[in-house]
Amino acid sequence: MANYGKLYLIPTPIGNLEDITLRAIRLLKEVDLILAEDTRTSGQLLKHFEISTKIQSFHLHNEHHVTQRFIDVLKQGQTIGLVSDAGTPGISDPGFLLVRAALLEGIEVDCLPGATAFVPALVNSGFPTDRFVFEGFLPHKKGRQTRLLQIEQETRTTILYESPHRLLKLLQQCIECMGEDRKVSVSREISKKFEETIRGTAKEVFAHFTAQAPKGEFVVIISGKGKDSKSEDNEDES
Repeated sequence: MANYGKLYLIPTPIGNLEDITLRAIRLLKEVDLILAEDTRTSGQLLKHFEISTKIQSFHLHNEHHVTQRFIDVLKQGQTIGLVSDAGTPGISDPGFLLVRAALLEGIEVDCLPGATAFVPALVNSGFPTDRFVFEGFLPHKKGRQTRLLQIEQETRTTILYESPHRLLKLLQQCIECMGEDRKVSVSREISKKFEETIRGTAKEVFAHFTAQAPKGEFVVIISGKGKDSKSEDNEDES
């Protein structure tokens, strides 16, 4: 096992390239191989930072087929850096299968701290952050209504990811399941030029994006049932 390589999960900027860490740049230069969700997208990042490390594809459509191949590469002593198009690998992006397989083989895994979209969106929402639920993308069809009904009863802040062409549908379903007065906060294009956060009731935010066509990638924060946008007072200590 001492001769095995190491798998690094390396977060990349979700918007502004200045958000990348010095350690991430160093490791992207030092690893033997970079696995990327989209080699064209990551290739632009590598070019910007003058990184010439070999790069190969690792995405949702091939990860089941190529995971063992890269486990073999790691067992041969090579180091691999896994990146997604933006943010931290494994968070609504490929990565889990490779990490699990590596750990089962006794291969060391190291995830660097770094960018992920839901943390700034959560903090910017103004909703309680002491307890929250990350749901990622809801199912498009089967199971979607069940999940929405569960969120309706959830007392913790809930975090969702959504694409621009499904945002209005999601907000409409929130109104139907949770009521038009449920507080929501919708952030888009985090760390990019047109970053914005729209806060209000589900009805108000739905009206905003009905008038302003949704563009970009979205993080939707839903307040917990019975909560408003202000953190509750701490309970008396015993």
